[in-house]
Amino acid sequence: MTLPKDIKDFLDGYPRIPDNPNLNANLEFYLNKRRCKPDNLLIDELHEQWRTDYSKLEYKHGYIQWLFPLQEHGVNYEAQPLQKHELAAMKADGTVLERLYRSYTMMLGFYGMRLESSETGELRRAENWQERYRNLTRAPHNNLRISRILKCLSEFGLERLNAGFLLFVLAEQSVNKQLNTQTIISSMDRWWANCLRNSKERVWVNKVIQKVRTEEDFVFTDDDYRTALKKRKDEGSF
Repeated sequence: MTLPKDIKDFLDGYPRIPDNPNLNANLEFYLNKRRCKPDNLLIDELHEQWRTDYSKLEYKHGYIQWLFPLQEHGVNYEAQPLQKHELAAMKADGTVLERLYRSYTMMLGFYGMRLESSETGELRRAENWQERYRNLTRAPHNNLRISRILKCLSEFGLERLNAGFLLFVLAEQSVNKQLNTQTIISSMDRWWANCLRNSKERVWVNKVIQKVRTEEDFVFTDDDYRTALKKRKDEGSF
């Protein structure tokens, strides 16, 4: 399968995009010193006011680039692409990383999931999972958002969260027959599963996904999911 261009650029680390030391909007936003545009909210305000406001999270679109900045451009011209010097500073700041976790858990709730373990990335269904899964299957623009979220987590060195998300969705599809629309499967197989810069993990995850897709007798269970994450935590790889 040929990788999409945006995935190739991401995996290469955006080598053709230069750093501009004069741009700091993403760093300032995550330090709670700049308001996002066009919604005019500090990040702590956004987390507090929108955490369970699923209508805003669904129909507003500008916020996602602020919460999950990337070096590539997005559709919100009022958001700034992530600069390399910003990324370095943000990764070194514990408060920034805590806010990034909060951004991730907020979006997980919107998608009907909750973070069970920040150490392994393990997810579980949220209490309102049926309603939120139904929205996710009916609103495919969220697939693009998930690609952005996974790329961002990878940029910040949090790929255990990527693995936790991908394998959770795979178990839901394989054993529970959830989140298995063709649109989601296509996004997962071409984009999401390749939002891992660790090449060994990317190959492993893709192999398991393709095994589920092509072998009728193979089922990736919830126990398989938790076992894989534990192995990664204990041994450093799947």
